Amino acid sequence: MIKSMTGYGRAKEILNKRDITVEVRSVNNRYLDCTVKMPRMYSFAEDAVKQHVQQAISRGKVDVYITVDASAADVAKVAVNRELAGQYAAALAELAEVCGEDAYRATPEQLSRFPDVLTVTKADEDLETVSADLCSVLDRALAAYNAMRAVEGEKLAEDIGNRLSNIEAYTAQVEERSPQTVAEYRAKLTARMQEVLQSTSIDQQRILTEAAIYADKVAVDEETVRLRSHVAQLRTMLCSDEPMGRKMDFLIQEVNRESNTIGSKCNDVAIAQVVVGLKAEVEKMREQVQNVE
Repeated sequence: MIKSMTGYGRAKEILNKRDITVEVRSVNNRYLDCTVKMPRMYSFAEDAVKQHVQQAISRGKVDVYITVDASAADVAKVAVNRELAGQYAAALAELAEVCGEDAYRATPEQLSRFPDVLTVTKADEDLETVSADLCSVLDRALAAYNAMRAVEGEKLAEDIGNRLSNIEAYTAQVEERSPQTVAEYRAKLTARMQEVLQSTSIDQQRILTEAAIYADKVAVDEETVRLRSHVAQLRTMLCSDEPMGRKMDFLIQEVNRESNTIGSKCNDVAIAQVVVGLKAEVEKMREQVQNVE
């Protein structure tokens, strides 16, 4: 079943003590345009995120929002600068000797107060693990996003299917009316020639020839056959699991072209009214297809 290009999905999960939230939303666009907004410290995972998006979405303006609360995952390392601490201890002992104190020994508490004796550093993160965690939550958000798009796609398919039925009905009216236009033209031509010639002696062969020429000019059999073929293809596309938006858009342009050709060929008020309704359905369907992935 076709999917809409408009959708929203959200997922939240705690992985490796990181509280990760991912939101995915999209609107219509001719091609896939993916924007990822995430904390700068996790920008190394942006390419992996975009790859996952490309696997799930073929086109649309897609925005991915990622927030991470990693306060619980922060692991600090405390290191002792032994050389610097030794120099501070020696300096304190020397000061004690200057002051006349013997056998002075600095305590650890004293040394810890001096700058750079103790250093605190954050533990290195496993970038692959972090990237995998982000993409895992992203996949859940994409699943919710695609579920919403599928629901919207069902509504689009139903509406487009109804309009295809209307187009088939209009096509049937054209097919029914078209032969009558030739017979009416033949009768009008005969009446006009009788009026001009003021005689009952009319060259029937000339009438038949003119009617045949007119019939050839206004024949729309090829157009109606192509219309029905396009409608059948569009119905098949509505049931496809593959992205069909671009192909459907192309076919609808062809349907519109056949409609215009019928309108220009048939010099008949009844058919002209049918073509107006036909083109109105085509235009409404074109608007809906702009939402199809």
